[in-house]
Amino acid sequence: MFIVLLTFADRKSRAGEFMEGHKAWLKQGFREGVFLVAGSLQPNRGGGILAHQTTREALQQRIEEDPFVAEGVVEAEVLEIDPARRDDRLNFLLA
Repeated sequence: MFIVLLTFADRKSRAGEFMEGHKAWLKQGFREGVFLVAGSLQPNRGGGILAHQTTREALQQRIEEDPFVAEGVVEAEVLEIDPARRDDRLNFLLA
């Protein structure tokens, strides 16, 4: 399981130019079952994604296809979690 932090970078002011592409990229990640949650980092720091059912290498490649990353609007950091404990409601994450 992975947490992807997309922190605003030097070209943050250009986010509007690439927003539709970024939204399409997110939609594809959800459609393909890789993204579980996506949302804004507060206050106005960028975004975060919870991802699963992928490898670190495949996720990194996917991240590089995000227009926000490709155009320098955000910088991506990937944190990998090896879940050892969880609430039973999240059993599907370990399947």
